[in-house]
Amino acid sequence: MSENITAGGAIFARLKTLGVDYVFCNSGTDFPPIIEGLAEAAANDQALPQAIVIPHEHLAMGMAHGYWQASGKTQAVMLHTNVGLANGAIGAINAAHDNVPVIMMSGRTPTTEKDHFGSRTVPIGWGQEMRDQTALVREASKWDYELRVADQIIDLLDRASAIANSTPKGPVYLSLPREVLCEKISASLLEQPPSMSPASTIAMSEDIDQLADWIAEAEHPVIFSQRGSGTAEGFVALTSLVDQWAIPVNSYWAQAAAIPTDHPMFIGFEPSPWVEEADLIILVDALAPWMPNVHKPSPKTKIVSIGPSPLFARTPVRNFHSHLSLAGETTSIVKQLSHRLTTKSTQRNSRVQQRWKDVSTRSEATRKSMEDMALKAKGQTMTKAWVAKCLSDAVAQIEKTGRKTAVTSELGCPLAFMKVTHHNGYRQEPHSGGLGYSLPAAMGIQLAEPETLVFATMGDGSYIFANPTACHQVCEALQLPVVTCVLNNEEWGAVRQSVTGLYPDGYAAKANEMPLTALRPTPAFTKTAEASRAYAERVEGGEELPGAIARAIKVATEERRQVLLDIKIS
Repeated sequence: MSENITAGGAIFARLKTLGVDYVFCNSGTDFPPIIEGLAEAAANDQALPQAIVIPHEHLAMGMAHGYWQASGKTQAVMLHTNVGLANGAIGAINAAHDNVPVIMMSGRTPTTEKDHFGSRTVPIGWGQEMRDQTALVREASKWDYELRVADQIIDLLDRASAIANSTPKGPVYLSLPREVLCEKISASLLEQPPSMSPASTIAMSEDIDQLADWIAEAEHPVIFSQRGSGTAEGFVALTSLVDQWAIPVNSYWAQAAAIPTDHPMFIGFEPSPWVEEADLIILVDALAPWMPNVHKPSPKTKIVSIGPSPLFARTPVRNFHSHLSLAGETTSIVKQLSHRLTTKSTQRNSRVQQRWKDVSTRSEATRKSMEDMALKAKGQTMTKAWVAKCLSDAVAQIEKTGRKTAVTSELGCPLAFMKVTHHNGYRQEPHSGGLGYSLPAAMGIQLAEPETLVFATMGDGSYIFANPTACHQVCEALQLPVVTCVLNNEEWGAVRQSVTGLYPDGYAAKANEMPLTALRPTPAFTKTAEASRAYAERVEGGEELPGAIARAIKVATEERRQVLLDIKIS
């Protein structure tokens, strides 16, 4: 490497030092110094994170989201000035909700019109000028800044990474004016180790002790978890804890499983009557554990919140009670609590044994009712329940061979009808509701774990929002054998449910076609996938589905080719 390097050329080298594997990029006219730096590094055999061309910024953000879910590593995304940043804003909102540590960077149109290297050269240099470009993602960012001086780039990337990975984790944003990227800095700056480390929040030991005492004394404790149990280690620790103390786990509107869904203490997704019966409720990273206007805890019930931000400070209105709040990474808190409870093993008396029997009996009855509901659609027009059961059965057979699987869902296969036995076995769309999550996230998971068999399930509307042409192009380019399952009811099903929930006997509920919900005529989604050489099938009958899933798995595993199943549901 030469003694000096442009600020743009230094970015990838520094991201490598910060542990970034891939940079998801959609380039633009603001990128010349970055691209020149990549070419120089390649000519000198310099190790850098792999730069991946992603032809839409929403896809770039979604792949970073999924890659982080699979790997736990810092992510980096490069977006194209203000218009690319706008395309990535939905992904930024989703990442903020899920505490994804992603360094978002976008070029900024040159601020000078002449007399500076990198000044404006084409009309978009004027057309993309904004008073406050960062405002597009500031609401979703923990920190933001605009590069002013070239030799700041190393320190700013270090700061960005440290803040993104501090508890609670989340996105950060750095704006990069082209003239500054073109300026030279000393290459020796790249040799410095990271200048700062992330700040970790750890729950106070006295609060852990208090919660352990409450668990040991409780008659009817219950855990509500929505965003899983942190990491694979946390999944094992929480499973062991509820196993030892017979604590039921409810996952109302869950994004991930916190314990195996076939565990005797997993009680499903309906808050009642567990909320009303409980004398101790533990909220594990749960934003909205029940509906306040429907489910009413007893005034005497102790409620405890644990997680990276147990009071969800970014949410302006969230007034669930919390008599004890423990802030920290979920896995760390669960492990501390599990360790503290080992000293109270003598208190696991006949009361705990009886609770195990009672809860496991009710849990089994719930599982049986869900199974019966799924089977009702066999041989006729399919439901999401039947699709989820068929996929779950196929996944179980795959995992018996020792192969790992992962399923993402966005108004696709409901967790209620699936068996999930390991951390990251299932991920549902964030509660932030930025559509187009499932397929890009599945692609990120597949990139991080090439040998995992990854299924992306979603509604037809969510598939459209994912920019499927871009998704399938990248799947082919990167050889990502994701199996995409589109559960196609030709409508906005979530909108219909919302309307009928508020107006069950209203005009819209009785209409032959509810206004503003139809997505007909449905596109030939198979053709979209086939344009990128995917294997694609349209599945219309319930009896056909298991065979179609088997063929999809065969293509994905043996040919390592992407698959799309367009599945007609009611």
